[in-house]
Amino acid sequence: REVPVEKYANRFWKHAFDIAFSSMVLVLTSPIMLIVAVAIKLESKGPVLYRPVRCGRRFSTFRVYKFRSMVVSDNPQAGMVSTVKNDPRITRVGKFIRKTNLDELPQFFNVLINEMSVVGPRPHRTNLNKAFQEKVSTYMVRQYIKPGITGWAQVNGWRGPTETKLEYLGRTLHDLWYIEHWSFLLDCYIIFLTLFGKKSRNNAF
Repeated sequence: REVPVEKYANRFWKHAFDIAFSSMVLVLTSPIMLIVAVAIKLESKGPVLYRPVRCGRRFSTFRVYKFRSMVVSDNPQAGMVSTVKNDPRITRVGKFIRKTNLDELPQFFNVLINEMSVVGPRPHRTNLNKAFQEKVSTYMVRQYIKPGITGWAQVNGWRGPTETKLEYLGRTLHDLWYIEHWSFLLDCYIIFLTLFGKKSRNNAF
């Protein structure tokens, strides 16, 4: 299968945009990230960053950088459990940074080291990846490309829980549509909707 974003010229320009955009965001938001880091450290014990393993392009895995929004748990299975509404593990600072998507800012470092793109299918936990494979036959096509900080599924309201067949299908079909119809203007549109669209904040808890 050949998808538009996999063509050499398209990959080059998408990566060039990723580097330029991520560098700009990290410079402009560095004071905000410093404030968030201090707030996390003051509220609860543990590291500022949370580095869970996620599935990347072509079946690879990597550690994604996020600001820690939950209390530290000794349970090794804690990172395998999806977040739910009013999750008791979420701290007060965590609730704010998750609602405003500030917890995602460190992922721009993942973009700089070529593990992620600014726009693409969101990276899933390995156990969630397996569950999607079992429920949606075309799911693995989404791993043709690098995962993104934001994506077509997220700006259309398909973020958050994956508890029903509709939620599995809705997220996957939007990701596959993006892969098949990728263009630079579509990426810009998704970034715009991430910042200003109402649906992009659905299930942000």
